[in-house]
Amino acid sequence: MLITGAGSGIGQATALRILDEGGTVVAADVSESGLADTRTKAGDSGARLTTTVVDVGSEDSVIDGVASAVAAMGGLDALVNGAGILRSWHFTDTTLADFEHVLRVNLIGTFLVTRAAIPALLTGTAPAVVNFSSTSANYAHPYMAAYAASKGGIQAMTHTLALEFSKAGIRFNCVQPGSISSGMTDGTGQSRQSIGPGLPEDADYTLFGKITPTLAVEGGGMFARPDAVAAVVAMLAAPEAYFVTGTEVRIDGGTHM
Repeated sequence: MLITGAGSGIGQATALRILDEGGTVVAADVSESGLADTRTKAGDSGARLTTTVVDVGSEDSVIDGVASAVAAMGGLDALVNGAGILRSWHFTDTTLADFEHVLRVNLIGTFLVTRAAIPALLTGTAPAVVNFSSTSANYAHPYMAAYAASKGGIQAMTHTLALEFSKAGIRFNCVQPGSISSGMTDGTGQSRQSIGPGLPEDADYTLFGKITPTLAVEGGGMFARPDAVAAVVAMLAAPEAYFVTGTEVRIDGGTHM
């Protein structure tokens, strides 16, 4: 399995989950230090882990990185597009460069990695792609217009690819995380693909009452651990999910029931 954004947050949790289940993983991230952290946390499972530095916003980096991953594993059965960034601004303060940067990493990055991986997936065993959308694709998240647009695009593209490659046997699904603790939400990420949102200083926090989970979160607060998403990603990528394609699974603690 190739997992992008695997140097921190949900991507890292997914890599560790797959390794725990006995899988072979190529972890890709723009951050060398993040990948080193993933390798350390993998422990004895690290024998089945390969790491590669990839900038998903760069076509050349993606082509080289995917080729390296396929060579390392001798093929490709599953792809997880976990790399992404979250940026927050007042809409009228958002520059064109700001907006384009978020789309470049999130939406175009998902496109580039998937396109590069398709030839190997076509010859894989029970091939599957899991993309990262977000609850923001369907529900209002203030100050996050660029992020929401990128995630909505990923979700729409996922549906299209699920149909286009249905006869070829490649499944495409999305996860929609919401209220999940990760580098993107708490600012602890070590890479350009997982730095905190940095809400505007004058943000109206009463608006966030609409995106508060109803389930209790361990330790209090409103953010669940990344492993809550990793478990669902592992399920969607597994051959046992052979009849699931062209859909999304919302993981938000009941926020948007």
